[in-house]
Amino acid sequence: MQNNLALISLPKIRSNAQKIRAAAGGTPLFAVVKDDAYGHGAEEVALALEEQVCGFAVASLDEGAALRVAGVSKDILVLTPVLSEEEALRACAYGLILTVSSLATLHILLRAKEAYSLFPRVHIAVNTGMNRYGFRAENLVRACREMKDAGLFAEGIYSHLYAPEDGSAREQQTERFAAACSAAKRYFPDAVRHLSATGGILAGEKYRFDAVRSGIALYGYLPRGFEGALRLSPAMKVYSHVVQSGTFTGGGVGYAAAECEYGALSTLRLGYGDGFFRAGGLGGIGKLCMDAYIREGAGRAGQKRLVLRDAEEYARRHGTISYEVLCRIGGRAEKVYER
Repeated sequence: MQNNLALISLPKIRSNAQKIRAAAGGTPLFAVVKDDAYGHGAEEVALALEEQVCGFAVASLDEGAALRVAGVSKDILVLTPVLSEEEALRACAYGLILTVSSLATLHILLRAKEAYSLFPRVHIAVNTGMNRYGFRAENLVRACREMKDAGLFAEGIYSHLYAPEDGSAREQQTERFAAACSAAKRYFPDAVRHLSATGGILAGEKYRFDAVRSGIALYGYLPRGFEGALRLSPAMKVYSHVVQSGTFTGGGVGYAAAECEYGALSTLRLGYGDGFFRAGGLGGIGKLCMDAYIREGAGRAGQKRLVLRDAEEYARRHGTISYEVLCRIGGRAEKVYER
Protein backbone atom coordinates (compact mmCIF):
# COMPACT_ATOMS: atom_id res chain seq x y z
CA MET A 1 0.00 0.00 0.00
CA GLN A 2 1.46 3.35 -1.05
CA ASN A 3 -1.29 5.79 -0.09
CA ASN A 4 -0.60 8.21 2.70
CA LEU A 5 -2.40 7.17 5.86
CA ALA A 6 -4.44 9.51 8.04
CA LEU A 7 -4.77 7.94 11.48
CA ILE A 8 -7.87 9.52 13.03
CA SER A 9 -8.81 9.15 16.69
CA LEU A 10 -12.59 9.09 17.18
CA PRO A 11 -12.13 9.05 21.01
CA LYS A 12 -10.23 12.36 20.72
CA ILE A 13 -12.99 13.85 18.58
CA ARG A 14 -15.59 12.78 21.16
CA SER A 15 -13.45 14.25 23.95
CA ASN A 16 -13.06 17.52 22.05
CA ALA A 17 -16.82 17.66 21.54
CA GLN A 18 -17.36 17.17 25.25
CA LYS A 19 -15.02 20.08 26.00
CA ILE A 20 -16.65 22.45 23.53
CA ARG A 21 -20.09 21.48 24.88
CA ALA A 22 -18.90 22.33 28.38
CA ALA A 23 -17.52 25.65 27.14
CA ALA A 24 -20.93 26.36 25.60
CA GLY A 25 -22.59 25.88 28.98
CA GLY A 26 -24.89 23.12 27.78
CA THR A 27 -26.25 25.03 24.78
CA PRO A 28 -27.32 22.50 22.11
CA LEU A 29 -24.50 21.86 19.65
CA PHE A 30 -24.54 21.38 15.89
CA ALA A 31 -21.39 19.51 14.85
CA VAL A 32 -20.00 20.93 11.62
CA VAL A 33 -18.90 18.01 9.43
CA LYS A 34 -18.77 19.78 6.07
CA ASP A 35 -16.01 19.02 3.56
CA ASP A 36 -15.70 15.45 4.80
CA ALA A 37 -15.48 16.62 8.42
CA TYR A 38 -12.49 18.84 7.59
CA GLY A 39 -10.79 15.84 6.02
CA HIS A 40 -11.52 13.44 8.90
CA GLY A 41 -14.34 11.45 7.24
CA ALA A 42 -17.84 12.87 7.72
CA GLU A 43 -19.74 9.60 8.03
CA GLU A 44 -17.44 8.12 10.68
CA VAL A 45 -17.24 11.38 12.63
CA ALA A 46 -21.01 11.96 12.58
CA LEU A 47 -21.79 8.44 13.73
CA ALA A 48 -19.23 8.82 16.53
CA LEU A 49 -20.78 12.11 17.70
CA GLU A 50 -24.49 11.48 17.22
CA GLU A 51 -25.23 10.94 20.89
CA GLN A 52 -23.45 14.16 21.91
CA VAL A 53 -25.00 16.70 19.54
CA CYS A 54 -28.42 17.99 18.51
CA GLY A 55 -27.57 17.83 14.81
CA PHE A 56 -25.02 18.33 12.07
CA ALA A 57 -24.14 21.03 9.56
CA VAL A 58 -22.86 20.26 6.06
CA ALA A 59 -22.00 22.32 3.01
CA SER A 60 -23.95 20.48 0.32
CA LEU A 61 -26.87 18.21 -0.41
CA ASP A 62 -24.49 15.43 -1.42
CA GLU A 63 -22.82 15.59 2.00
CA GLY A 64 -26.15 15.47 3.77
CA ALA A 65 -27.38 12.58 1.65
CA ALA A 66 -24.19 10.62 2.37
CA LEU A 67 -24.76 11.00 6.12
CA ARG A 68 -28.29 9.67 5.79
CA VAL A 69 -27.10 6.69 3.76
CA ALA A 70 -24.50 6.01 6.47
CA GLY A 71 -27.27 5.83 9.07
CA VAL A 72 -27.17 9.27 10.69
CA SER A 73 -30.63 10.08 12.05
CA LYS A 74 -30.15 13.46 13.77
CA ASP A 75 -31.03 16.76 12.06
CA ILE A 76 -28.74 17.78 9.18
CA LEU A 77 -28.61 21.44 8.15
CA VAL A 78 -27.35 22.20 4.63
CA LEU A 79 -25.56 25.55 4.76
CA THR A 80 -25.37 26.23 1.00
CA PRO A 81 -28.67 27.39 -0.55
CA VAL A 82 -30.28 25.23 -3.25
CA LEU A 83 -30.22 26.30 -6.90
CA SER A 84 -33.17 24.35 -8.30
CA GLU A 85 -36.51 22.75 -7.50
CA GLU A 86 -34.93 19.34 -8.11
CA GLU A 87 -32.38 19.98 -5.38
CA ALA A 88 -35.18 20.87 -2.99
CA LEU A 89 -36.98 17.62 -3.89
CA ARG A 90 -33.82 15.61 -3.21
CA ALA A 91 -33.25 17.35 0.11
CA CYS A 92 -36.76 16.53 1.24
CA ALA A 93 -36.32 12.90 0.20
CA TYR A 94 -33.36 12.66 2.59
CA GLY A 95 -35.01 14.65 5.38
CA LEU A 96 -32.47 17.47 5.26
CA ILE A 97 -32.96 21.02 6.56
CA LEU A 98 -32.42 23.65 3.88
CA THR A 99 -31.07 27.17 4.18
CA VAL A 100 -33.27 30.03 2.93
CA SER A 101 -30.89 32.91 2.33
CA SER A 102 -32.56 35.18 -0.24
CA LEU A 103 -35.81 35.85 -2.00
CA ALA A 104 -34.47 33.92 -4.99
CA THR A 105 -33.85 30.85 -2.81
CA LEU A 106 -37.24 31.21 -1.18
CA HIS A 107 -39.00 31.33 -4.53
CA ILE A 108 -37.21 28.16 -5.66
CA LEU A 109 -38.51 26.40 -2.56
CA LEU A 110 -42.02 27.75 -3.04
CA ARG A 111 -42.07 26.54 -6.65
CA ALA A 112 -40.82 23.13 -5.51
CA LYS A 113 -43.48 23.02 -2.81
CA GLU A 114 -46.15 23.71 -5.40
CA ALA A 115 -44.79 21.35 -8.05
CA TYR A 116 -44.06 18.38 -5.81
CA SER A 117 -46.39 18.97 -2.83
CA LEU A 118 -43.32 19.38 -0.59
CA PHE A 119 -43.04 20.91 2.84
CA PRO A 120 -39.29 21.56 3.11
CA ARG A 121 -37.71 21.97 6.53
CA VAL A 122 -35.82 25.27 6.56
CA HIS A 123 -33.64 27.60 8.59
CA ILE A 124 -33.39 31.27 7.62
CA ALA A 125 -29.88 32.69 7.11
CA VAL A 126 -29.43 36.41 7.71
CA ASN A 127 -26.54 38.59 6.57
CA THR A 128 -25.20 40.42 9.62
CA GLY A 129 -21.92 41.46 8.04
CA MET A 130 -20.09 38.47 6.60
CA ASN A 131 -21.68 39.04 3.16
CA ARG A 132 -21.53 35.39 2.18
CA TYR A 133 -25.11 34.13 2.42
CA GLY A 134 -28.16 35.55 4.10
CA PHE A 135 -31.09 37.96 3.92
CA ARG A 136 -30.42 41.63 4.31
CA ALA A 137 -32.64 43.36 6.83
CA GLU A 138 -34.84 45.06 4.22
CA ASN A 139 -35.95 41.74 2.70
CA LEU A 140 -36.35 39.63 5.82
CA VAL A 141 -39.89 40.62 6.84
CA ARG A 142 -41.18 40.21 3.29
CA ALA A 143 -39.61 36.75 3.13
CA CYS A 144 -41.11 35.70 6.45
CA ARG A 145 -44.53 36.88 5.37
CA GLU A 146 -44.32 35.03 2.05
CA MET A 147 -43.14 31.89 3.78
CA LYS A 148 -45.90 31.88 6.33
CA ASP A 149 -48.59 32.70 3.76
CA ALA A 150 -47.40 29.71 1.71
CA GLY A 151 -47.40 27.35 4.71
CA LEU A 152 -43.60 27.13 4.89
CA PHE A 153 -42.36 27.39 8.49
CA ALA A 154 -38.83 28.25 9.55
CA GLU A 155 -37.49 25.98 12.29
CA GLY A 156 -34.43 28.15 12.84
CA ILE A 157 -32.66 31.41 12.06
CA TYR A 158 -28.91 31.84 11.93
CA SER A 159 -25.94 33.95 10.94
CA HIS A 160 -22.14 33.73 11.20
CA LEU A 161 -19.50 35.87 12.91
CA TYR A 162 -16.85 36.93 10.41
CA ALA A 163 -14.31 37.98 13.08
CA PRO A 164 -15.33 36.50 16.46
CA GLU A 165 -12.02 37.59 18.00
CA ASP A 166 -12.86 41.27 17.25
CA GLY A 167 -15.08 42.53 20.06
CA SER A 168 -16.42 45.54 18.15
CA ALA A 169 -17.32 43.55 15.02
CA ARG A 170 -18.81 40.80 17.18
CA GLU A 171 -21.07 43.26 19.01
CA GLN A 172 -22.29 44.88 15.81
CA GLN A 173 -23.17 41.53 14.28
CA THR A 174 -24.86 40.33 17.45
CA GLU A 175 -27.06 43.43 17.55
CA ARG A 176 -28.04 42.95 13.91
CA PHE A 177 -28.75 39.28 14.51
CA ALA A 178 -30.89 39.99 17.57
CA ALA A 179 -32.93 42.52 15.58
CA ALA A 180 -33.40 40.02 12.73
CA CYS A 181 -34.50 37.35 15.19
CA SER A 182 -37.07 39.69 16.73
CA ALA A 183 -38.52 40.37 13.28
CA ALA A 184 -38.58 36.71 12.24
CA LYS A 185 -40.01 35.45 15.52
CA ARG A 186 -43.17 37.46 14.97
CA TYR A 187 -43.87 34.94 12.22
CA PHE A 188 -42.02 31.90 13.57
CA PRO A 189 -41.94 32.17 17.37
CA ASP A 190 -40.36 28.72 17.85
CA ALA A 191 -37.42 29.30 15.50
CA VAL A 192 -34.09 28.23 17.05
CA ARG A 193 -31.50 31.03 16.96
CA HIS A 194 -27.84 30.21 16.31
CA LEU A 195 -25.05 32.66 15.59
CA SER A 196 -21.82 31.29 16.99
CA ALA A 197 -19.30 28.80 15.71
CA THR A 198 -16.27 27.86 17.83
CA GLY A 199 -14.98 31.42 18.23
CA GLY A 200 -18.35 32.78 19.26
CA ILE A 201 -18.81 29.96 21.76
CA LEU A 202 -15.52 30.91 23.42
CA ALA A 203 -16.31 34.63 23.29
CA GLY A 204 -19.01 34.27 25.93
CA GLU A 205 -22.54 33.32 26.87
CA LYS A 206 -24.06 36.39 25.19
CA TYR A 207 -23.35 34.99 21.73
CA ARG A 208 -24.76 31.47 22.19
CA PHE A 209 -28.51 32.12 21.85
CA ASP A 210 -30.49 28.84 21.49
CA ALA A 211 -27.84 26.69 19.78
CA VAL A 212 -24.23 26.84 18.64
CA ARG A 213 -22.16 25.27 15.87
CA SER A 214 -18.62 23.96 16.16
CA GLY A 215 -16.30 22.58 13.55
CA ILE A 216 -12.56 23.11 13.99
CA ALA A 217 -12.58 22.48 17.76
CA LEU A 218 -13.95 18.98 17.19
CA TYR A 219 -10.78 18.12 15.33
CA GLY A 220 -8.42 19.54 17.94
CA TYR A 221 -7.76 23.13 16.88
CA LEU A 222 -9.02 26.63 17.71
CA PRO A 223 -9.65 29.65 15.48
CA ARG A 224 -7.19 32.53 15.42
CA GLY A 225 -7.59 34.80 18.42
CA PHE A 226 -8.63 31.98 20.76
CA GLU A 227 -5.38 30.04 21.05
CA GLY A 228 -5.11 28.27 24.38
CA ALA A 229 -8.73 28.84 25.37
CA LEU A 230 -9.35 25.07 25.54
CA ARG A 231 -7.07 22.06 25.88
CA LEU A 232 -7.95 20.05 22.82
CA SER A 233 -6.33 17.04 21.19
CA PRO A 234 -5.56 17.01 17.44
CA ALA A 235 -7.39 14.00 16.07
CA MET A 236 -5.38 13.32 12.92
CA LYS A 237 -1.83 12.13 12.31
CA VAL A 238 -0.58 11.51 8.79
CA TYR A 239 1.96 8.88 7.80
CA SER A 240 3.77 8.23 4.54
CA HIS A 241 5.95 5.36 3.33
CA VAL A 242 9.58 5.08 2.32
CA VAL A 243 9.72 3.91 -1.30
CA GLN A 244 13.46 4.04 -1.98
CA SER A 245 16.69 4.62 -0.07
CA GLY A 246 20.20 5.14 -1.36
CA THR A 247 23.26 7.37 -1.48
CA PHE A 248 23.43 10.88 -2.90
CA THR A 249 24.36 10.89 -6.58
CA GLY A 250 25.03 13.78 -8.92
CA GLY A 251 24.06 17.35 -8.11
CA GLY A 252 20.35 17.61 -7.47
CA VAL A 253 17.64 16.83 -4.94
CA GLY A 254 14.22 16.60 -6.52
CA TYR A 255 13.71 19.40 -9.04
CA ALA A 256 16.51 21.64 -7.75
CA ALA A 257 20.26 21.78 -7.31
CA ALA A 258 21.49 20.34 -4.02
CA GLU A 259 22.80 22.85 -1.48
CA CYS A 260 25.51 20.46 -0.29
CA GLU A 261 26.83 16.92 -0.59
CA TYR A 262 24.48 14.54 1.22
CA GLY A 263 24.98 11.01 2.48
CA ALA A 264 22.08 8.56 2.55
CA LEU A 265 18.72 9.76 1.23
CA SER A 266 15.19 8.33 1.43
CA THR A 267 12.26 9.04 -0.86
CA LEU A 268 8.78 9.21 0.71
CA ARG A 269 5.64 8.62 -1.35
CA LEU A 270 4.04 12.00 -0.76
CA GLY A 271 3.89 15.23 -2.70
CA TYR A 272 1.82 18.24 -3.55
CA GLY A 273 -0.53 15.89 -5.41
CA ASP A 274 -1.49 14.61 -1.95
CA GLY A 275 -2.43 18.06 -0.69
CA PHE A 276 0.90 19.00 0.92
CA PHE A 277 2.47 22.34 0.07
CA ARG A 278 5.21 22.26 -2.58
CA ALA A 279 7.46 24.48 -0.47
CA GLY A 280 8.01 21.57 1.91
CA GLY A 281 8.27 22.25 5.63
CA LEU A 282 8.05 18.57 6.57
CA GLY A 283 11.61 18.00 7.68
CA GLY A 284 12.91 16.96 4.25
CA ILE A 285 15.19 18.48 1.66
CA GLY A 286 14.05 21.10 -0.82
CA LYS A 287 10.65 21.24 -2.44
CA LEU A 288 8.16 18.45 -2.91
CA CYS A 289 7.66 16.74 -6.23
CA MET A 290 4.09 15.94 -7.21
CA ASP A 291 4.27 12.46 -5.69
CA ALA A 292 7.62 12.24 -3.91
CA TYR A 293 9.64 13.93 -1.16
CA ILE A 294 13.26 13.39 -0.18
CA ARG A 295 14.68 13.19 3.35
CA GLU A 296 18.14 12.68 4.71
CA GLY A 297 18.95 9.28 6.16
CA ALA A 298 18.49 5.69 5.15
CA GLY A 299 15.17 3.91 5.31
CA ARG A 300 13.64 0.57 4.54
CA ALA A 301 11.26 0.31 1.60
CA GLY A 302 7.71 0.18 2.93
CA GLN A 303 8.66 1.72 6.29
CA LYS A 304 5.98 4.04 7.70
CA ARG A 305 7.05 7.56 8.71
CA LEU A 306 5.06 10.20 10.60
CA VAL A 307 4.91 13.33 8.43
CA LEU A 308 2.19 15.48 10.04
CA ARG A 309 1.23 15.68 13.70
CA ASP A 310 0.21 19.34 14.16
CA ALA A 311 -1.78 20.95 11.34
CA GLU A 312 -1.63 24.39 12.97
CA GLU A 313 2.17 24.39 13.10
CA TYR A 314 2.39 23.27 9.48
CA ALA A 315 -0.19 25.89 8.48
CA ARG A 316 1.83 28.70 10.10
CA ARG A 317 4.89 27.75 8.05
CA HIS A 318 2.85 28.25 4.90
CA GLY A 319 0.86 31.34 5.82
CA THR A 320 -2.50 29.64 6.10
CA ILE A 321 -4.78 28.04 8.69
CA SER A 322 -5.27 24.55 10.06
CA TYR A 323 -8.66 24.27 8.33
CA GLU A 324 -7.02 24.32 4.89
CA VAL A 325 -4.29 21.88 5.86
CA LEU A 326 -6.76 19.35 7.27
CA CYS A 327 -9.06 19.51 4.26
CA ARG A 328 -6.22 19.32 1.72
CA ILE A 329 -4.29 16.45 3.28
CA GLY A 330 -7.02 14.50 5.06
CA GLY A 331 -9.21 14.53 1.99
CA ARG A 332 -6.54 12.76 -0.08
CA ALA A 333 -5.20 10.26 2.47
CA GLU A 334 -6.51 6.79 3.22
CA LYS A 335 -8.26 6.98 6.60
CA VAL A 336 -7.71 4.54 9.44
CA TYR A 337 -9.73 5.00 12.63
CA GLU A 338 -8.96 4.54 16.29
CA ARG A 339 -12.26 3.74 17.98
